[in-house]
Amino acid sequence: MALKDIFKPVDLGDCLPFDRRRGATPWDTGDTQPSLKEAVESSGLDLPSSGRALVPGCGSGYDLIYIAQATGISCFGLEIVETAIKKANQLIDEAKTKNSNLSASISNQSEQFDLVYDHTFFCAIPPLMRKTWGTQIAALVKPGGHLIVIVYPIFSPYTPEGPPYYIRAKHYEELLAPSPEKILDKVPEVSSPSHIDKERLVVWKRRV
Repeated sequence: MALKDIFKPVDLGDCLPFDRRRGATPWDTGDTQPSLKEAVESSGLDLPSSGRALVPGCGSGYDLIYIAQATGISCFGLEIVETAIKKANQLIDEAKTKNSNLSASISNQSEQFDLVYDHTFFCAIPPLMRKTWGTQIAALVKPGGHLIVIVYPIFSPYTPEGPPYYIRAKHYEELLAPSPEKILDKVPEVSSPSHIDKERLVVWKRRV
């Protein structure tokens, strides 16, 4: 399944967040998100330590590499922005992460993952077109698998403009069917400077 199919029928050129379509990457904080580290290292959750993980919209690959190194899971990143792909490949090579793979597509439409991670991917999709995200993500997570979401950016008041579009944790949950079990929902203990007071860490587990 190609990355564009997760957005389908969205025009990717119109909904890429944070000026990605112009090759700029201001969404790149230059490091792994502290909230992701919290989920993996100190949340107390029994996250997968084997299998495969998917990071759609992986950007420069910091979080992709971290997941691979911290869990031992074979990680697959999806990205369409050439600037980000080039940097991610460079970082993966420098990190010598043998179980990280950056790909433009998933080769088998029936493939499922033990872990899916979303950060600044959902917020790029216009609200009226989010249903496809829910359908695809629900299908990609294995029974018993986990979905880690950093809900960002959380801003007020409401505005229809974007991307990034107005989001709350409930907007993700409303689209996930069959309904997974929410096992963590909190404000992270530590956030990157750009994320302070603007993010929430939510983890779901798909029912077996």
